[in-house]
Amino acid sequence: MTLRALEHGPSYGYAIITELEASGMGAVKGGTLYPLLTRYESAGLVAVEWRPGEAGPGRKFFSLTESGHRELERMREEWARFTTISNDYLASVRAVRTDEQ
Repeated sequence: MTLRALEHGPSYGYAIITELEASGMGAVKGGTLYPLLTRYESAGLVAVEWRPGEAGPGRKFFSLTESGHRELERMREEWARFTTISNDYLASVRAVRTDEQ
């Protein structure tokens, strides 16, 4: 979901958290997000840029690299496959096996 939040352009931590929460992902803490972004940076999925602040300190902006865009698409396909399998399983009617015969 973090990669998705960066799909349309660079953003900074608080804005990513706000977008995820507004999308129904629940409360996301900086202690969860920032280590994840650091791992994504190390893996080459995001690039980092410091930008000066207009009325305060600068902000660290994160943006997807080409590898990040490819990984997002791979994850979308994997998630679609997972949800299809899960929905099919949940919707199926299975014979209940009992050992009381």
